[in-house]
Formats: sequence, C-alpha cells, structure tokens
Amino acid sequence: MVCTISIMSRNNTESPELPGTGILANGTCHTKQKVSVIFTVIFMTVGILSNSLAIAILMKAYRRFRKKSKGSFLLFASGLVITDLFGHLINGTIAVFVYASDKDWIRFDQSRILCSTFGICMVFFGLCPLFLGSVMAVERCIGVTKPIFHSTKMTSKHVKIMLAAVWLFAVLVALLPILTFRAYEIQASRTWCFLKTEQIEDWTDRFHLLLFSCLGLLALGISFLCNAVTGITLLRVKIRNQQHRQGRSHHLEMIIQLLAIMCVSCICWSPFLVTMANIGINGDDSLETCKSVLYSLRMATWNQILDPWVYILLRKAVLRKLYKLARRCCGAQVINLHTWELSSLKNSLKVAAVSDSHDCK
Repeated sequence: MVCTISIMSRNNTESPELPGTGILANGTCHTKQKVSVIFTVIFMTVGILSNSLAIAILMKAYRRFRKKSKGSFLLFASGLVITDLFGHLINGTIAVFVYASDKDWIRFDQSRILCSTFGICMVFFGLCPLFLGSVMAVERCIGVTKPIFHSTKMTSKHVKIMLAAVWLFAVLVALLPILTFRAYEIQASRTWCFLKTEQIEDWTDRFHLLLFSCLGLLALGISFLCNAVTGITLLRVKIRNQQHRQGRSHHLEMIIQLLAIMCVSCICWSPFLVTMANIGINGDDSLETCKSVLYSLRMATWNQILDPWVYILLRKAVLRKLYKLARRCCGAQVINLHTWELSSLKNSLKVAAVSDSHDCK
C-alpha cells in the first residue's frame, strides 16, 4: 500500500490530489469526501431499514414456527440480521462521525481508543455474518440429510448456545491484535481503522491479516460445500418422488435460495478477503492496492445489506410472483409449478425422511 499515515505529524490540511486519481500528491490514498459520505449514509440507511424489516418478519414467523423444525433456521436467521443491523448502526455511526470531524484523528482520538473500537467492530461485524452463514448452511444440510437427528438434537437451547459461541469466537478474533499488543491502524484513506496493512515488518501483523482472511474464506467454503450437498440431496429427492406434488415447489424454492446465498456471499466478500490475504503474504504497498481495498470494502458492505433479502425475503411468495412475471414476459410455460405449500421446509424434511427410509429397505 502507499506510504504510512502518521496522524501525529499531519495537520488537517489535505494535500493536492493527483490529476485523474483518488491519491493525494504526497502518496496518501484519498477518496472524494462528498462521494464517500453519500456512500456511507446510503449503505447505513438501507442496511438499517432492510435488517429492521427482516427482524420484524422473522419474529412474527418464529412465534408461529418456534416448536417446529423451521424454528432453528429462523433463530439463526434472526441472529444474523440482528448482527448485521448492529454492524450498520455502530460502524456507520463511527464512519459518519469521522467524516463530520473532517478525518482529523489527531484532534478527536489522541488516545487511539476510537480507532481501536472501530477496528474491533470492523473485524467482528465482518466475520460474524460469514460464520453465521456457514452455521446456517450446516444446519440446513443436517436438516435435509439427517431430518430425524435434526428434529431431536437441534433444539432452541442448542441453537442459542451455538449463536453465543459464534459471537464469542468472533469477539476473540477481533480482540486478538489488542491481546498481542498490536494496535489497530488508521487506513490510508483516513476514514476507517483495521488491521495493519502498511509497511508490515514482522510475522505477527501478517498472521492477523491471514487469520482474518483464512477464517472468512473457510466460512465461505463450508457454506458452499454444505449448500452444494443440500442442493444435490433435494434434487435427488425430487427425482425419486416425481409423483409427489409436495416434492416440487419447496425444492425449487430451496435451490434458488441456496444459489442466491452462495453467489451473494462469494461475490461480495471474496475480493476483500483475497486482497487482505495478498497483503498479508506479499505486503503489497501499491496505490492500486489501496484503491482496491476501498472498492472491495464497499462490496463487502453490500453483503450485509443483501443478507435479509436473500435469507428472509426471497421466499415462496416472491418466487411465485417472479415466476408469473417471467411467464408473461416469455409468453410460454417453461415450468409447471404446483400450489405452494404453507410449510415448505417441513414438507421437504418429510420427503427426505421417506426417501431415506426407502433406501434403508
């Protein structure tokens, strides 16, 4: 990345910007403040509204299905959107405050407490959605492949313990730099704090970056693998039960949700995780790396905005309307969908259980 920011030696005056770039003449990565503020406010507002709507829908659904197999999924989803909501609220508020203070860190954060808090929140709220997404993928995989085990072992108490364990693990990872006496650093754009990404000199700083990247990529890999197994299992059940009307709508719904989850998570988070891993391995200090970090960070933010829409709002009612719209646009019947069942997940588990029992015979 570009030359190191030293807030103790800089004043509040911005250096001239190089023509046609977002980089200051003295080598400091810089973004246009007006554009950045607009992005921050938009992301924060949309994220808070989306996750608030999702929480309201989830709570209503959980009261209805809390004693059924779908209750564990709804509880995990609630934990996910609540985490995303607080992520947008806390990180967005700090970012807006930094812009409002003209990014003069030496004036409002001489003790570096705000920067450390910002960095911890960035790591925690960055890893938590990935961890919860992988846990949800594992839960769905168990629910479809081992429905009896899922119904007996995946109780509300166990789900809450798993949620607490995920949050605690994410907190420990976020606090690890502080525990190893490595402070979070103000990044080159002076708008956010994160792990040290400039002039990396020892293995400890590289380890922190690689740990963050590897944990995130591992969570994506687990989600991809479990979702693939779940999708294949559902397709097999559909092929073996062509006569069952209940073996159609919920299969299509689940497969579409799984594909959307995998695509959104991988597209949004992979650039940022790979960039951090590249910096940790090679210690890249180029101007292009600085710009790519900012762009990939904004892409990662979109994942927390889209999470409630992918996990919660992309349901059978929405898919049904999209299907009807597609039929009107195409002018032909491509897929013959039957009436949507009221409890598609429950029916899916029943069909999977019946299929497994036939295989055992």
